[in-house]
Amino acid sequence: MLMPILLVVLAVVAVGAAGFALVPSALGSSRAQKRLKTYRGDIRANRRELDANRTRDARRKTVQSALKAQSDELNAKKRLTVSDMIFQAGMTITPAAFIRNSVIFGVVLFLILLITQVPYYFAAIFAVAGGYLLPRMYVMRKRKQYQNKFLDELPNAVEAIVRGVKTGLPLNDSMRVVAKDTKEPVKSEFQRVLDQQAFGFSMTEAVQVLLQRVPLPEVNFFVVVISVQQQAGGNLSEALGNLARVLRNRKKMKQKVAAMSSEAKASAGIIGSLPIVVAIMVSVVSPQYLSPLITTPLGQIWLGAAAIMMCLGVFVMNRMVQFEF
Repeated sequence: MLMPILLVVLAVVAVGAAGFALVPSALGSSRAQKRLKTYRGDIRANRRELDANRTRDARRKTVQSALKAQSDELNAKKRLTVSDMIFQAGMTITPAAFIRNSVIFGVVLFLILLITQVPYYFAAIFAVAGGYLLPRMYVMRKRKQYQNKFLDELPNAVEAIVRGVKTGLPLNDSMRVVAKDTKEPVKSEFQRVLDQQAFGFSMTEAVQVLLQRVPLPEVNFFVVVISVQQQAGGNLSEALGNLARVLRNRKKMKQKVAAMSSEAKASAGIIGSLPIVVAIMVSVVSPQYLSPLITTPLGQIWLGAAAIMMCLGVFVMNRMVQFEF
């Protein structure tokens, strides 16, 4: 009698356990549904995170490749031609006129040296060297000044573009505001970019002209940001805002380096000018003391050697006080 009763009890317990396990799931219990929704939500969140990571990685690779390509092109050691120097200096003179003026300057220098009774062979050497080097040094100095003026105003221009983009203006209209309200030479350079767009170039192609005109790392950063935003999208105002902060920090660092190197530059200027100043003072006090250097062949040879050594010394000291950062 006990065995049938025990079997019946076990069957009832088994049926009750199966019902307790299967019926709530079949009826759609709230706890099971919550677990299922949570699981599905986690899957969607993971997919969104993976998609965001893939997009972020793709944009980062695009920025890195564009920055590397333009940095390699910017750092390439290529010789500047006369037209490149004039173009990057913001001058309007043509290369032919520059060469003509250099020849005229060399001829005038040769005549002045002959009038001052310098031997004709020395006069010819100095005239050729002066006619070739001095005009190019002048253009390179103008180029450096042009670049410094551009860098001084570039952070303000970038911040103006950021304000325009945040207010809802398109990038072209923001650049048009910069080309209208900022100072030179940024004003004319951004107008040049807008003119390139008016001729049918895209924004990515138009900003490349800006890098050709002012080949500097700061301008390269700006060109890369604009190019990547046009190709891959992204938050342009945030990227340009970060760029403006970087540009201002680089400007502060440049001013700090200039202040710290001012003593070295002053020492180099004093050392380089000291032989010339001493020679002038000795000639004023005793005019005949240094005359053998000019009147005798041996003195002229040593005078030429001294001039060459002085030029080399000035060049070395100038390179020693030039800081790249």
